[in-house]
Amino acid sequence: MMDNNLELASNRTRLLAFVIDDFLITGIVIIMLWDKIAINGDDVTSILMTMNNFLWQVFLLKFVYQTFFVWYYGATIGKIVTKIRVIDFNSLERVSFFAAATRSAFRLISEMFFYFGFLFAFFTEGKQTLHDKIGRTLVVNA
Repeated sequence: MMDNNLELASNRTRLLAFVIDDFLITGIVIIMLWDKIAINGDDVTSILMTMNNFLWQVFLLKFVYQTFFVWYYGATIGKIVTKIRVIDFNSLERVSFFAAATRSAFRLISEMFFYFGFLFAFFTEGKQTLHDKIGRTLVVNA
């Protein structure tokens, strides 16, 4: 059902959701790699070096997390906590699996290039990031 009272999520709220998701993913990765981290040492440098050795696995986890939660729930855990959600740009309804996967892939690409694609949110009418534009999505208040 289409809601005519949609309000775009603020960039501040989106940033908070991003931070929550990033801490969650980092925590999961640390737990998954704890045995390897313990061998190399538990200081921040050792943790980062261990995570870098498993970079593709971290990217895969982020891709699956973003794709599944945006497709199935319309929001990641960070977005759920901050009460925002991702919707299809055209229908203003639930995002398709393909759109969620496309959005997730380009979100990762933006992260790899100094978060460049995130800057689009400050200059587009719909506060869309590059991954929102390519995935044809909007982020709105829930």
